[in-house]
Amino acid sequence: MNKIAIVYWSGTGNTETMAECIAEGAREAGSEVELLGPDDFSADKTGAYDVLAFGCSSQGSEQLEESSFEPMFAGVEGSLSGKKVALFGSYGWGDGQWMRDWHQRCEDAKANLFDEGLTINEMPDDGGKDTCRELGRDLAKW
Repeated sequence: MNKIAIVYWSGTGNTETMAECIAEGAREAGSEVELLGPDDFSADKTGAYDVLAFGCSSQGSEQLEESSFEPMFAGVEGSLSGKKVALFGSYGWGDGQWMRDWHQRCEDAKANLFDEGLTINEMPDDGGKDTCRELGRDLAKW
């Protein structure tokens, strides 16, 4: 099974809940998982994992959180070529443009993207939590 880093930022707890459910699903499927904040992850750590799952909620005018997550992600972008990458996050407004932009950045970096990115409006309900656990199980087998 894959060793997975789940690197996330959460302002209100919604994306944190998503990260925890993804980790739960991956662990159930037999993977070793580390939950990390953006200050605990950098480009030199990308090689230690089979899969990188990045989570950040939509901020401002549909962008990544600017003070810690964006600088971390900009720093690892150049290390994503060929890496298995999944994206996830919550939002409360807009139409998901932040996820489409983020996905494009990963494509430009030549990452091996899992899908279009998992987005959930506000706090995940029971169905959303199940979807996150399913993503974790899928990442464990990927």
